[in-house]
Amino acid sequence: MYRYLLPALLFAGPAIAEVPKVVTDIAPVQGLVASVMGELGTPELLIPAGASPHSHALKPSEARALQQADAIFWIGEELSPDLARKIDSIAAGSSAVALFDLPGTRHLQARNDVLFAEPGGDHDHDDDHGGHGDHDHEDHEDHAHEDHDDHGHDAEGHHHEGDDPHAWLSVDNAATWLSAIAETLATLDPDNAQTYAANAEAAQARIAEARTRAEAILAPARDSNFVVFHDAFQYYEDSFGLTVLGAISLSDATAPSPARLDALRDALKGAATACVFAEPQFDPRLIAAVTEGAGTPVAELDPLGARIEPGPGFYPALIEDMAHRIATCAAG
Repeated sequence: MYRYLLPALLFAGPAIAEVPKVVTDIAPVQGLVASVMGELGTPELLIPAGASPHSHALKPSEARALQQADAIFWIGEELSPDLARKIDSIAAGSSAVALFDLPGTRHLQARNDVLFAEPGGDHDHDDDHGGHGDHDHEDHEDHAHEDHDDHGHDAEGHHHEGDDPHAWLSVDNAATWLSAIAETLATLDPDNAQTYAANAEAAQARIAEARTRAEAILAPARDSNFVVFHDAFQYYEDSFGLTVLGAISLSDATAPSPARLDALRDALKGAATACVFAEPQFDPRLIAAVTEGAGTPVAELDPLGARIEPGPGFYPALIEDMAHRIATCAAG
């Protein structure tokens, strides 16, 4: 109901004469779109980086920007259900692209368990796991069911109920989305099609370089355990072969139950956990409740990059910033 995907745009009506007015949902998407638009324009950010996209209610000025947009790039209703309703009600005439639903997008299933790994267990990383992590299409016919059950992958890259929506932290997804963003903007603004395509290609190269640097930064941290505030980092873990012991909240950031907090507290007391990561969008008091008596270091890890300068360089900076924060905490 809320998904206006790229194929439909290829058969849209007459092109508009000027650079499209573009809005995006979260800062990482704004950064990707900004890198494709380059000097032609700046996409507007609807959800401030310090707010949670799971629960943010648009202010009147943000709603007006949405209403006036020619193109909307957003993750999808799985991440921002309120924004989905707003798009349907006040921006139905815009070209709205839900990136999470684009063909080729890598999906991982949302995790419901309190603990994702055994405390103090061995870390068995595949040789290619810390690299590109691109194995959801490999041996599709023989291993599709195995991939989905054991790793939470959708081998065909299609949406399924219960998928983790934090898919922008997969560098493979970001590269895929850049091409789709360029094609969408070229459909709306054919005079600048070559510029959008060239900018997307250059942005993909910068992301590949950032991935290589992040792999080197994270290499010493691959045998460390971490606990995160909410389960937003699975795609980053998968890209770089990291181990997260568990999360205080589920991927939709709902408040944790007392039993969940107790289980995590007990796990921390019995595990050599390198760090517990807080997020600036959420109440830090729950971190204190889990780490009480455990002596585990606490640091900040932000999947939205609230402290990173917005613009075309945002996404590579986010990937490297997260790597530095994880490695620094793991090193003590």
